[in-house]
Parts: sequence; structure tokens; C-alpha cells
Amino acid sequence: METERLDKVLSNLGIGSRSDVKIAIKQGKVLVNGILTKDPKTKVNLEDSVQYETEILIRRKFYYFMMNKAPDCITATEDPKEKTVMEYLSFRHQNMNLFPIGRLDKETEGLLLFTTNGPLAHKYTSPKHLVTKEYYAEIHGVVGKEEIDAFETGVTLDDGYKTLPAKLELDSINGDKSFVKVWLREGKYRQIRRMFVSLGMEVVYLKRVRMGAIELDPNLRVGNYRELTEEEIKQMEAL
Repeated sequence: METERLDKVLSNLGIGSRSDVKIAIKQGKVLVNGILTKDPKTKVNLEDSVQYETEILIRRKFYYFMMNKAPDCITATEDPKEKTVMEYLSFRHQNMNLFPIGRLDKETEGLLLFTTNGPLAHKYTSPKHLVTKEYYAEIHGVVGKEEIDAFETGVTLDDGYKTLPAKLELDSINGDKSFVKVWLREGKYRQIRRMFVSLGMEVVYLKRVRMGAIELDPNLRVGNYRELTEEEIKQMEAL
């Protein structure tokens, strides 16, 4: 079984920087399999029990989280001017090398996945795999058969790009406002908003509710996040 240095393990779990955790280990704050360990170079594997102060650390090969993204931040790990999704994570999770899988526009709410698994994140965002994403949207304009057919054949955007076939389903209409669901297999910049603009309509609210096999937890409030369940992890890794 693969082993890693103890200081690297603690750092990857967001306990602190490598220098911080080396100090903590030397100060006697870490136990490995119940034994006080003061050597940062100690090798451990996933079957070893690692305790930091009074906490038994939960360790995995890869970590996965879902967030109900708020509409006041951009999907980036850092930015000098804008608030990022990372600011909604706890201090420890901000420091454990998590990164978002794909992106959502600043104004868009809903499901955003985070992981430390680079290869799987690439699969989820690669055009080769075309992972289906489901959205709920509120549209200024009356959606009808013409718009539904346009989504099915592909919509030409403002830069001349023609989108892949997508699915548009009308839930209801209230006055000049339409409530719809959209399924996409690609993710061009602000794609859904631009598709509706090309059809003479405007998206006034947009929320992603599913990405591949993973559905947004309906109990997760905007701005909150949680670790994926074992079943959700299996569904992601089965892609």
C-alpha cells in the first residue's frame, strides 16, 4: 500500500503548512496508531490511524465535496479582486488542495463539485466525455416550440459557435416569464444565458441541479457545502 510522509499527510488535510505541521509533530501533538510520533518523516498509509491533538483524522485517497454555490462569487481558487467559491470553505478545507470541477458563472447558483482527484475532474470537464448537466432557469420571455426545437438542433451564439444539441423543457409560464429545465452536454462560457439571448430572451435566474450522476442535495442551503457520501463517490468514480 502506498505510503506518505506524516507531515505531508497532515498538510494535505489542511491542518497547516508543511512547516506548521512539522512543528506540531515535534511538539508531540500527533499519534500514529496510538503511539506518540515526533518524526515528520514517519511513513503512514491509509490503514494507519493518525490522531492530531484529540481528533482522529478521516483520511481518503481523494476527497469530494458538493456546494450549493452562492450568486456572489466566481468559480476560481483565487482572484485578486473577486470573491471566490473557496471563501465559503472552512479554513482547513481551503488548505487541503481542493479545487472546483468545472465552473459556474458568478450570478449562477447551484451544484458545484470539489475534489483533490485531478484525473477524475478532467474526465468530468473533458469534451470527450460530455457529462450531462441539468439546470433550472427562469426566463424573461415566453418559451415555446420554436425555442425547444432550437435547443434540440443547436443554437448559434454571438461568436458564431453552434452549440451541441441540448434539451429544453417548459415547466410553466406566468405572464411574460417562463420556468424551464435545461440539459447540456458542454459548458461554454455563460452558455445558457447566451443561448437564450440568441433567441431574443433573457435568463433572470439560473441554478444547476445535477452534474452527471450527482444531484444537488435539496437540504443544502445556498453557500453551504458537504462531503459526498460513499454512494455518491462511487457514482462519480464510475464515470
